Amino acid sequence: MRRLLALCLLALVAIASNAFAGAESRLTGKITDAVTKASIADATITVTAVEGKNIKLESKSKKDGSYAVFLLDGTLKYKFTYSAPGYLPVENTMKLKIGSEPNNYDVALYTAEAAKAAAPVKIDPAVMAFNEGADLANQGKVDEAIAKIESAVAAKPDLTVAYSALARLYLRNKNYAKAIANANQVIAIDADDVDMNTVLAESYTATGDKAKAAEFKKKMPVNPGELYNQAADLINSGKDGQAEPLLKQAVAADEKFAAAYYELGMIYVRSGKNSDAKTNLEKYLALEPNGKESATAKEMLKYVK
Repeated sequence: MRRLLALCLLALVAIASNAFAGAESRLTGKITDAVTKASIADATITVTAVEGKNIKLESKSKKDGSYAVFLLDGTLKYKFTYSAPGYLPVENTMKLKIGSEPNNYDVALYTAEAAKAAAPVKIDPAVMAFNEGADLANQGKVDEAIAKIESAVAAKPDLTVAYSALARLYLRNKNYAKAIANANQVIAIDADDVDMNTVLAESYTATGDKAKAAEFKKKMPVNPGELYNQAADLINSGKDGQAEPLLKQAVAADEKFAAAYYELGMIYVRSGKNSDAKTNLEKYLALEPNGKESATAKEMLKYVK
């Protein structure tokens, strides 16, 4: 009995430490010379979070130019900088998709000489204004970014990407009417735009329009990582009953989401549903036999036969 109590306490500690797992992202690709197409070894990939947290890490490309970056928190937007001696750096800010399937981004670097030799490209003033606005947004200067991107739209009314950016920025500023107006400009062209459907769902929710919010929530894809993190918060608050359906949705969306099976198993251990606990803990171990919770899962299985 003492041993079982100790194991249960251990399990609760493990849950707390595991609460924000499951939202990892992976980025892979290859770095080459833009002119010769030769692989560039030992190029540096610098990753910096541009929102939410202070995260910075570096990685190197392999001999064949390939690289891989693993991010524990894939819910954030990151700036990726690719550099190598003798080459001009390349920057790109993006938000990766969450899950075990890697994102892919190949990079071609120019030497200074090659860049000078390349034909000059005339940049549209509206596009330039939009890019300047995007840089301001990445610096957290939301009001300045909005002003700059609004000027881009005024100069080029068919610049769809600008409406998309404005919708997100106005949502961030809690100006829901303008967020909705700009998102609808994009939806009129692409009704399945995931980002804009999300903006509309959140904006209508904030304004209290439940019917419209529900309409656009139906068009949003299931995000197993987000569901898992919501469930983890509930588990840490002692609300297993509310966490259970979220974890079930997570594994329904991603049948290889090992951590969600583990948490489901532990919920059933605590509620005395031994058969369900056994099924989910065994599924976790099948997916991650050497995972960080494997020892606890194996020990728990001894008590839920």
